[in-house]
Amino acid sequence: MKFSIEKYFVVGPENTWNRPVLPIIRDAVEAGFTCIQLRSKTASAREMIDLARGASDLIASMKKEDEVTLLINDRLDVALAAREAGAKIDGVHMGQSDIPVSVCRKYLGPDAVIGLSAPTGDLTRYVREGNFKDVDYFGAGPFHETDTKKDCGLDENGNIVYRTVEEIKELAAISPLPITIGGGVKAEDMKALAETGVDGFFVVSAIASAEDPKAAAKELAEKWEAAK
Repeated sequence: MKFSIEKYFVVGPENTWNRPVLPIIRDAVEAGFTCIQLRSKTASAREMIDLARGASDLIASMKKEDEVTLLINDRLDVALAAREAGAKIDGVHMGQSDIPVSVCRKYLGPDAVIGLSAPTGDLTRYVREGNFKDVDYFGAGPFHETDTKKDCGLDENGNIVYRTVEEIKELAAISPLPITIGGGVKAEDMKALAETGVDGFFVVSAIASAEDPKAAAKELAEKWEAAK
């Protein structure tokens, strides 16, 4: 399928300060976000399946199912079960230690969108030399410190490796796949990120934890568009 990782919102029930997830997804979609990833390390499989079905129904009710890509983080089982229940799940996003992308491709089919989190360390070499036959895009970061995912960017020595503007520029220039950058990204970062040539940005708390998620999503989308 055609997909866009330009404006990418990652969310789960633990990110929203006990507010319902679906209205915040609506806010992001109304603001022009093009990709929604459902991610939770605390919700049960059943809760994630229900959330996936709800998100799919919401996007369909907004007539955005051909414009907004809906992904499940990490849980191939949830993606398959939600599809079986009638949800339009476009694919999955996997980390380096999750289910191999080749297995995801086998079960989700050739048209699914499969994203992969790039590893810490030498990203330039990884992007140049890796085999990404079953991958559609990379997610990389962190750009800044983030409370949402404490191990984001953690190297083997326990140090967090942040991605610089210069490194992102080089990655964007050499990557065979689209790249989205996140990790502590805020509205004031949009100009710097857009100027690197990267394909998009992803956020969690910038929208999900905002006092006014709708206003936050709108500001992010508008500043990105203005900076492109």
